[in-house]
Amino acid sequence: MKKGEKKAQLESLIMRLLNEADEVSIRSVADAAGVPNDETERKAIRRALASLTRQNRIVPKGAARSRVYVLCEEDPELEMPRETGERVGASVPKVGDVLKGINVSPESRDLWNYVTQALAERSPVGYIQEFLLSYEPNETFYLAAEERQKLKTLGQVEAVVRPAGTYARNILDRLLIDLSWNSSRLEGNTYSLLETKRLIELGETATGKEVSEAQMILNHKAAIEYIVESAEENGITSLEICSIHALLSENLLGDPAASGRLRSIIVAIGGSTYVPLENPQLIRECFEIFIEKVNRIEDPFEQSLFSIIHLSYLQAFEDVNKRTARLVANIPLIKKNLRPLSFIDVDEDAYVYALLGIYENNDVSLIRDLYIWAYNRSSQRYTAIQLAMGEPNFLKLRYRAQIQEIVRSMILDRVTGDDLVPWIHASIDASTIAESERKEVFSLIEQEIVSLHDGNVARFKVRPSEFQAWKKLQ
Repeated sequence: MKKGEKKAQLESLIMRLLNEADEVSIRSVADAAGVPNDETERKAIRRALASLTRQNRIVPKGAARSRVYVLCEEDPELEMPRETGERVGASVPKVGDVLKGINVSPESRDLWNYVTQALAERSPVGYIQEFLLSYEPNETFYLAAEERQKLKTLGQVEAVVRPAGTYARNILDRLLIDLSWNSSRLEGNTYSLLETKRLIELGETATGKEVSEAQMILNHKAAIEYIVESAEENGITSLEICSIHALLSENLLGDPAASGRLRSIIVAIGGSTYVPLENPQLIRECFEIFIEKVNRIEDPFEQSLFSIIHLSYLQAFEDVNKRTARLVANIPLIKKNLRPLSFIDVDEDAYVYALLGIYENNDVSLIRDLYIWAYNRSSQRYTAIQLAMGEPNFLKLRYRAQIQEIVRSMILDRVTGDDLVPWIHASIDASTIAESERKEVFSLIEQEIVSLHDGNVARFKVRPSEFQAWKKLQ
């Protein structure tokens, strides 16, 4: 059965159930449909529920496992333009309600007025290839010269040139939590910041949450680590973007083979009149044009915004396109040792409406204004973090991988007592650490060992149970 046909059947079933009962849940729909209670089927049911919500036919009540859906009362004021299928509110949001102090240009206000109209009042549109083809790197700019300079001033950490990815490695623990949480939040994930921190650092899932929510966050963590570890590679390759998508979509797609692979099926954008490309060959061609153009852009912020705009617009993958675009947008910043873009405080509605402006009008004004504001917020956060952390130890950064592996092996091999010091020396001697720096690296490893506790062993890819087993031998 085709994906569209299955969704239509599920929608029909849901409406039939609601004619017989006051409310339905994902579980009750699954039981009525006679389908297995697994994540793939739940995702199909969620899509159908989200579609009916966007059509103003049903309304969600409650959160997480207690969420149910009821028939929507007739109200012409209700509007559902969000891709996530969640309710925006009882009326069309005003600019000031959602954009919360963002410096919105007149062009953005005009665009806002268009994308917040009822769906039936907006014209159906397809993918316009000229939008991508007409962009000429270093001649066409989405960001004005003064905007690019302001972003550079906000983002620059220091005047000294360091190896690519140095700054991101220095703040990696914070970046993993901030970016994983905020990017997931923009997809409707209900984990709190604290719950995200415990999941990433301790592997503890939150009670009452969907398994897919934890999977989404852990997938972000893996993808961010991959980006930072690959920072010294030249350019942005198609393989790198496909790998990021594969990491972000692991265990979240109905077809596991679709992870990291350009799509060959038709997809739809909920709450939008935009119809993405359907021809697989043309999708591939446009994807390669994107790769060629993004690598020719010299300014990292223009590269970053270009990535968000055109990866989101192309919808190159079956799902998880917006998440992929947000993480790819950080690659140019990480490579240049600029402060990252973590989407701190970005409103989910504002982000979706900005994307609708791209999808339906090829208008970048709203996403541009949102990007500048969001980067300012992220920069403020990482400036504060840098002041709190003090001057980074660049020897520790240079040998981060070796130090991590030595500490990890020490815990897993349960090296303790009198064997510990000679074992560390032997491990250092067997590594690629320069002989002139081994004494200082030994001291760094000692500091790491003294500072070990349940909350930070995740940095060494060690589970709390493994750490406790080692600690008991002390």
